[in-house]
Amino acid sequence: MTEMKTQDTVEQTEVKKCTSCGGNTVFDPASGALKCPFCGSEAEIEATRENTAELDFQEALEEEIHGWDDEKRVFRCENCGAETLLDKDQVAAFCTFCGSSHIAVSEHQAGIKPALVVPFQIPKEEAIDKFKDWMKRRYFAPSKLSQTYQLNKMTGTYLPYWTFDSRTVSQYVVRIGTYYYVTETRTVIEDGKPKTVTEQVRKTSWRTERGRYRHFFDDVLVKASRNSATGLINKIEPFQLSGLLDYKREYVSGFLAERYSIPLKEGWQDARRIIDRGIENGIYGQVHGDEVQLVDVATDYRDITYKHILLPIWISSFQFNQKVYQFLVNGQTGKVSGNSPISILKVSIAVLAFILVVGVLIFFFDLT
Repeated sequence: MTEMKTQDTVEQTEVKKCTSCGGNTVFDPASGALKCPFCGSEAEIEATRENTAELDFQEALEEEIHGWDDEKRVFRCENCGAETLLDKDQVAAFCTFCGSSHIAVSEHQAGIKPALVVPFQIPKEEAIDKFKDWMKRRYFAPSKLSQTYQLNKMTGTYLPYWTFDSRTVSQYVVRIGTYYYVTETRTVIEDGKPKTVTEQVRKTSWRTERGRYRHFFDDVLVKASRNSATGLINKIEPFQLSGLLDYKREYVSGFLAERYSIPLKEGWQDARRIIDRGIENGIYGQVHGDEVQLVDVATDYRDITYKHILLPIWISSFQFNQKVYQFLVNGQTGKVSGNSPISILKVSIAVLAFILVVGVLIFFFDLT
């Protein structure tokens, strides 16, 4: 377990002005540097991995932490409820997640400052190209989709996640079944006549055992967001957490960050469910028998620590027949997911073709 330190020790850095023209620089995923969008000048960002210390979970529950409030303010979408964090001198024009323009400054605090971030590695242009490739592969979409869709703005957004560590000690009760075989004799009717047969029949002998299972769970990752795109986000996971770097404002410059809507305490409950499944699997792996039934588990969770981290995605949507469909790109790996309209006619033709092929195969099989 690494040494504890408070959230206030996270380095605070000011977004830099371009040394050539004075413009506001933004993070460039292609180079990993700050880049001026006006003159193209670049400034390197020192990538560090020093802020890896875990933060005490109980301490965070006992006192409100608002370490991010000095940098960010919260905008809330009145349509879908998503809350976006922007620098205090910026204004939100539309919701990243649903495209609504009904955006207002929220009374909510920015909350716990992230400790680590996976910076964007997929540039915007590449994300758009991936969308176009994805669109070409919508085989069951209406034929006119590729000619008439309207792509909305592609926005880079950092999603909030929690990671949790915990040492666990579990007391368990299991029933263990051991197979044994007995010889049994019975009478059967064969060719209209009774016949005595002897066979081996499997039985199970059960016994109850108690035991202890210990395990350390490291960096259990759970979402800290309830936004409407959660189903699509699941499809572009996983992220490679080996790419985590110390959070610096430069990495978020030019991008949005979603405020966590799942608070720390609730995030731990989600992590606990993952941990509990891991404990059950560990117990099954530790206990040996032909059959094992887990009767009861009582777990003591010790030294619970957490980190708040940010992970990158590109979010866009497109309109077709006055309906909006979402599209996401993993900003680190380039994996894509999205929704698209379905042509009932194309699906029906495909089903009929499948039925026809199966029918032909059955016909020829019967002939042989």
